[in-house]
Amino acid sequence: MRRALPVVPAVLVPLVGIALLATAGCGIRATTVPVDVGAAPSRVSCDTPAQPAGQSGTPGFPATVELVCGSQLVGVERLVPMAEKGTVRDPVAQAAQALLETLERTPSAEERDAGFTTGVPAGLTAGEPKAGDPAGTVRLSRKPEDLPPVALSQIVCTLAGSETVSAGPGPVVLGGPDADPPRAWECTDAVRSRPESVPTLGEIVRPTPSPSPSTGR
Repeated sequence: MRRALPVVPAVLVPLVGIALLATAGCGIRATTVPVDVGAAPSRVSCDTPAQPAGQSGTPGFPATVELVCGSQLVGVERLVPMAEKGTVRDPVAQAAQALLETLERTPSAEERDAGFTTGVPAGLTAGEPKAGDPAGTVRLSRKPEDLPPVALSQIVCTLAGSETVSAGPGPVVLGGPDADPPRAWECTDAVRSRPESVPTLGEIVRPTPSPSPSTGR
């Protein structure tokens, strides 16, 4: 005698089909738990606020210092104070030291709100060139290649844009405190837009030998 199979109510058939279709999909289980993907990326204005006027009689010179904003270099106008008396006599090194001190300072609250920062480490100093260095060489208290790339980019582009330090457009010649020959770095558009990509080692610069006087016959 054959046993009768149980009868499934007709109303359950569509529900079973829907359940099978749901489990036969891509295998990703739906969830109602919210996922925290972090805050939306903020946009900075990089608007350079007006700088306060310098005090009358204060020794200094106008310059454009390169700060970091939006992962690129943006020039900010400064009246760079310059010490009347210092241990460095070379005028180029004096101006470079003043620019370094300006780069090392934390941007103002207004500048920070606009997105400006600086990566130049505190305590970095500029010294006079060594014997045999090309004219215009600036010797730093740390090897340039040991500095963070962004800081090196800030220094190179700030010095390159300063008429007090640089004689004109062209590379900036930097050296460290040791006897290694100085090297040249250029402030290019690529460096300004991506300061972290500055070459770690610049080109070695040798002094140009003076032409020997011609001897008459």
